Amino acid sequence: MSALFNFHSFLTVVVLGICTCTYLKMQFPAILEQRTGFRGFFWKAARIGERLSPWVAVGCFTMGVSIIFF
Repeated sequence: MSALFNFHSFLTVVVLGICTCTYLKMQFPAILEQRTGFRGFFWKAARIGERLSPWVAVGCFTMGVSIIFF
């Protein structure tokens, strides 16, 4: 199934997208400077990862455990 029809896969893609955008913004801040347009979506995902980093980390850990065991 694709991530559009499987809620578990959709959440995995969203959490991994947030983590990836946050990592890229920390390593290469010039890439995600633009807040509008197509890059604006990734800037917002990075902002979510920065502000909610403990919760995003818990989400990544939970998704990893659920993928491995379920």
